[in-house]
Amino acid sequence: MPEWDQIIPVAVVVAIIALFLFLAWAVPLRLWIAAIAARVPVSLFSLIGMRLRRVNPRAIVEPLIMAHKAGLHLTTSMLEAHYLANGHVDLVVLALISADKAKIPLTWERATAIDLAGRDVFDAVQRSVLPKVIDCPDPSKGPTTVAAVAKDGIQLKAKARVTVRSNLDRLIGGATEETIIARVGEGIVTTIGSAETHKQVLENPDLISKRVLQKGLDAGTAFEILSIDIADVDVGENIGAKLQIDQAQADKQIAQARAERRAAEARAIEQENLAKVQEMRARLVEAEAEVPRAIAEAFRSGRLGIMDYYMLRNIQADTLMRQSIGGDPESPSRPKGAA
Repeated sequence: MPEWDQIIPVAVVVAIIALFLFLAWAVPLRLWIAAIAARVPVSLFSLIGMRLRRVNPRAIVEPLIMAHKAGLHLTTSMLEAHYLANGHVDLVVLALISADKAKIPLTWERATAIDLAGRDVFDAVQRSVLPKVIDCPDPSKGPTTVAAVAKDGIQLKAKARVTVRSNLDRLIGGATEETIIARVGEGIVTTIGSAETHKQVLENPDLISKRVLQKGLDAGTAFEILSIDIADVDVGENIGAKLQIDQAQADKQIAQARAERRAAEARAIEQENLAKVQEMRARLVEAEAEVPRAIAEAFRSGRLGIMDYYMLRNIQADTLMRQSIGGDPESPSRPKGAA
């Protein structure tokens, strides 16, 4: 077995190596030296504490150096708190630097709140300095123009460009670009629809931008509208004439349907009248068939004599002769048994 005087030196060497590896991992010497060179107060114990708190020291020290060089007074605890809240420390620091150089009032609390709300705070500051142009409607999401119809029935297709800049006070909870596009499109439709003729809009396209700007479309949004410029106005279809043609066609079909219904009703009435005529003729034939029976019964009962019968025959013959001379096609048939 090895003696203790041989084990102790080996253990000491192993302990020294382990301590060296731990210090190499726990103490980022390069960051510490960079912070000292930039005159940023960061101690070794702070860096070791970041390691133990599972905070990337590079994500804290480098933004802190940028902020210090830009004249901002930030501390490691502020940056660590935002880092542990899953925030973007570098973007927030860049946004604060940009806002400070552009003389835009932006505090650390508001910047971190905007970042934690899911908005790109650095892009918002950039949009405050350099306004953004939004196409209305968005050509990547459907039609490239907004179609509306003037009072004279002519369709106009307009395309606008909206210049906006970010409003940092309304960035949290404010509506996005889609709301701006929708409101501007609605304003274009309303303005064109209220014009008496499409020529008024073609002559003065700025009517659209003026009326749309008067409505305060940026209320409740994360942007401030600077200008609305009408990029293009084209004449579309004659919607009024097309609607009139469709209406006339519909009226024609309705009139034809009503006429066909009246014709069908008339044909039904005619058939009913023909049926009634046939019924009357049947009754007439039935009545004529009863005449010989009545004459025979009168002979048997003695109520009719032979002279009366001949006189009746003479009257019937005279009637038939008059009807044949008059050319009556509906002359009654000769009674059976009267020959």
